[in-house]
Amino acid sequence: MLTHQNLRTLWILLLLHTSARAYKFDILKTHLEPREGDVRLFGSKNVSEGRVEIYHDGKWGTVCDDNWDMADARVLCRQLNFPGAKSIVTGKDYGQAPGPIWLDDINCKGTETHLFTCEFKGWGETDCTHKEDVGVVCETGSINVDINDSTHSLDHSIGLSDFLGQIFDDGNDCDFLIIVQSPTGNKQEDGTPEIRQKTICAHKMILSQIPLFNASVGISTITVNLSLTCQPHFTSFIRYIYTRKMDVTLSSALCLHQMASNFGLKQLMEDIGRLFSKILPEDSTFHNQVSFYKYAVETRDLVLEENCVQYMAWNYQNLTRSPAWSGLSVGLLRALLTRSDLVAPDEYFVLQSVERWISEKGNSTDLETQADLLGRIRFPMIPAEKLYVIESSSPLYSTHKTMYCDNMLKAFQFNVLLFSNLTKQKFGKENINYRPRIYTAEPWSIILEPSSSQTQFTQFNSRQRYNNNYNNYGYNPSYSQTRSKSFTTPFHNSLIFKDTVMTWQANIFMNRQECSNYGVRCESFPVARLTPQSYISKSNILFRNRVLLVCQGQYVCQIQDFKNNMASVSANATQVLPYPCPDDQFTYQFVVTPEYV
Repeated sequence: MLTHQNLRTLWILLLLHTSARAYKFDILKTHLEPREGDVRLFGSKNVSEGRVEIYHDGKWGTVCDDNWDMADARVLCRQLNFPGAKSIVTGKDYGQAPGPIWLDDINCKGTETHLFTCEFKGWGETDCTHKEDVGVVCETGSINVDINDSTHSLDHSIGLSDFLGQIFDDGNDCDFLIIVQSPTGNKQEDGTPEIRQKTICAHKMILSQIPLFNASVGISTITVNLSLTCQPHFTSFIRYIYTRKMDVTLSSALCLHQMASNFGLKQLMEDIGRLFSKILPEDSTFHNQVSFYKYAVETRDLVLEENCVQYMAWNYQNLTRSPAWSGLSVGLLRALLTRSDLVAPDEYFVLQSVERWISEKGNSTDLETQADLLGRIRFPMIPAEKLYVIESSSPLYSTHKTMYCDNMLKAFQFNVLLFSNLTKQKFGKENINYRPRIYTAEPWSIILEPSSSQTQFTQFNSRQRYNNNYNNYGYNPSYSQTRSKSFTTPFHNSLIFKDTVMTWQANIFMNRQECSNYGVRCESFPVARLTPQSYISKSNILFRNRVLLVCQGQYVCQIQDFKNNMASVSANATQVLPYPCPDDQFTYQFVVTPEYV
């Protein structure tokens, strides 16, 4: 029987290949280099706090606190996509600042978009020391930017995994060097890029199982180029090759997914890819969702790209209020505006959000791009009463007057003419501008909570269908607990149907008894039911109603269509939510969506 010592000796005998040849890999090379005038907050775990640093002449440098005030801080925080500044920090230790002090006696009006456009002495002109480096705490509004970096464990281990992990941790008798290099963004005195380097010593016998490491006879060293952000996670990645175990966090997922892809670890790549759905809701700032989308586009990962866009479309209102909103790319905003599953209060809200995005971009977005984005607004879906205020309230109306006038004319015609008449004018049933999104403003939606105080108890017998005044009865097993509300909507959102009202009944059933009491059959639970209580014969209008599951009042985790007025909700062990909700603590939002067909 082999003891642990004998096994260790066996490994030593197997791992005896040496050579001077080396191979080189580049991982996550894109967007490594900062740009002139970029700013960052450094030295704090909180992404909204830290020492102020600015990039100039190939180096990151600090800012002196002389003359620094809240106007300067507001410019800095807005450049970082935060809504504003909370406070100025002086004398706090955010770690040693090795670079120069770039700015001193800065004087901002508070309206600038970039810190370097404010008045200051001149680059590097200062009488300060690094003890006077200024720090800032940026506002986050109602958004919590302290990222909940929860851990998700992956375990593909075999019997020897713990023992192999100990071999890696000890590093004894390792014979294969992995040199990890990451550019810091600074430059050295001779003008060459400053590189942060670390070396990992591994065992060729283990890595030889991964062909892309080229850990074969005659090769003993490789160089791997990583982004500075990903470098801390590379050791965990190598250890996974030994143990087939790994803890993946929000901050490490993207790096580990790319490493797995580059080195051909298909199982790890696929499992981390599936984790993205769990990870997406964890960042309420939306910075990571936007980063995941960029990564998916660059790597042509269509599944991840769709996953990211869908999540942001379902949670569009939160996205527009997040620090990431003004930094969205044209491509991402365009992708969102093409979707009919975009969830918003109404189409006027969508218009206002796009106008705000364009205004915040300033001259960086050309007129053609602005017109393209505004042209994706579904003007006929804007409520009629809000169409009248566009001319006076829109900041872009005068710039794109022709486009606004043409689309508003179509919208007014849609509100006063039958759609059959519009189609004769070549507007077409397939025109996406006449197709609604998922609008949640009153009167088109209603919210039910399983634990709501409006829960009703229903007693059925041969003489009484139900009694809602449950306070007159003592609760006993003959009562069935239901969740039910009624509400009214117009038959359609155009003005010609304004006075034609429909009544709807919304229910949530949690068990078979509740379904049976209403004379319906349910296959799984919970199940949502939305039934019209009145009927009007309009063959050219179809209701594409949905139920939204809103997790803890924070994000939409699922959207389900109704079929025969019923929608089975994926919230049990056999059905998985698109985006998980802890303990299934969600509310149900019923949305009525009439559409011409």
